[in-house]
Amino acid sequence: MDRNHYRFRSVWDLHAPPGAVYAALEQVDAYPRWWPQVRRVTRLDDRTGIVRVRSFLPYELVFTLHQKRRAPEAGVLEVDMTGDMEGWARWTVRPRGSGTRALYEQEVRVRKALVRRLAVPGRPLLIANHALMMRSGRRGLAAALAV
Repeated sequence: MDRNHYRFRSVWDLHAPPGAVYAALEQVDAYPRWWPQVRRVTRLDDRTGIVRVRSFLPYELVFTLHQKRRAPEAGVLEVDMTGDMEGWARWTVRPRGSGTRALYEQEVRVRKALVRRLAVPGRPLLIANHALMMRSGRRGLAAALAV
């Protein structure tokens, strides 16, 4: 088993219409306004940007996102990632009751040397760190959409 390979899945149930959730999620350069762990997004062009994230643990990850799929009619946003993490991430936005369910899926290999060295003893902490980041993101987006 590759200890630097991670698969994540998070579900965000939000009290906002799917169109509003999708519109917010496709504006990656606005994430730092509502998602505290997304420290900076630098857009390079219409389909590419550099993202800096830092959650509870004292390390920062920097990676480049390249838009792979943008399908508003299907509620899907997908990117390829290179840099400190390599792989892909995808949002799938669907109606749920009077609101929206946003499913986040990610499969990556960590390339950052510090995190790779901590892979075996620190794997549970790294997974928990990601979960905290995702929880904070859901709260931030919910608050931003309620305005």
